[in-house]
Amino acid sequence: MTATSAPRLSVLDLVPVTSGSTASAALAASTQLARRADELGFTRYWVAEHHGMPGVASSSPPVLLAHLAAATRRIRMGSGGVMLPNHAPLVVAEQFGLLEALHPGRVDLGIGRAPGTDQRTAAALRRTVEGLDAEDFPQQLVDLLAYFHGPVDGVHAIPAEGNAPDVWLLGSSGYSAQVAGMLGLPFAFAHHFMPQNTLPALALYRSTFRPSDLLAEPYAAVCVGVTCAPTTERAQALAEPGALSFLRLRSGQPGPLPTEAETAAHRWTPAERAFADERLASQVHRRPGDGPRGPARAGGGDDGGRADRDHHGAGPGGPGHVVRPGRRPRQHGRRGQPAAAGSRPRLSRALDRPRPRLTA
Repeated sequence: MTATSAPRLSVLDLVPVTSGSTASAALAASTQLARRADELGFTRYWVAEHHGMPGVASSSPPVLLAHLAAATRRIRMGSGGVMLPNHAPLVVAEQFGLLEALHPGRVDLGIGRAPGTDQRTAAALRRTVEGLDAEDFPQQLVDLLAYFHGPVDGVHAIPAEGNAPDVWLLGSSGYSAQVAGMLGLPFAFAHHFMPQNTLPALALYRSTFRPSDLLAEPYAAVCVGVTCAPTTERAQALAEPGALSFLRLRSGQPGPLPTEAETAAHRWTPAERAFADERLASQVHRRPGDGPRGPARAGGGDDGGRADRDHHGAGPGGPGHVVRPGRRPRQHGRRGQPAAAGSRPRLSRALDRPRPRLTA
């Protein structure tokens, strides 16, 4: 991406449920937004995984992606992401192998290592507390990747074998950056809630990157909060409900996304206002045509901007989260040539080689 070229945009959708609305309405709005993003030439449409949150209807990325992919024509569909500690790697491989078989060349599998919920709910999802430790994550990830290319301990993932989606590792810390680098995977950083770590994590990812059979060179995306409106003042006003929603979540009081009227009526304490202002300061609130700035111009990412929708009627023209130039990561073989169809990556080699110690 050059200093003057505009980033291609993508969308990260939490499927927010607005106060007074329903999950059905939120899902219908997401379907409309996905179609519109497809028409406008957006590169990717990713959906998140969260559990037990009244304001988020996106609890099952593979189910939602099957619906959205069928409702669109060419835009890539993916998870932003599947929280791997919540699921057996075999199940995730089967689900996304099936999606890739249904929609060849259009599926991204973004993987995260946080549960996306509280520990009690995470334990209920897995029916055990085993596998929830961060130390288990690298092996879970390696097993997941391997299932797309052959059996793991004699177990076959069908129809995942031969139907591998593009796999991304998501993160907000140096730990995930190092895992992505050492396994040679694309890396997507969550600037929208951990802005102070963005550039250090990307630098760590690039410094620890090792070419793999999946990717020949580092490839990163940055997720940035963006609100676009006719005026900067209107964009800032549209971003306020999301800030209040995040404040309530961090205060242990999650709920539906508040309306603008509810937000305007909220009596902010000085501490609450400071918390909201700090979150809003890491976002971009602009008019159409103003062009990107901040992280979208900081040289941090390689992939197209992700407009993260946290407000109905958002996405193009509304509150969102952006990333950076939206080409598909090119997969390579051992000698820098495109990987042969059906070739199995030597994933164990990535872990067996000497590597830096992972730090949180």
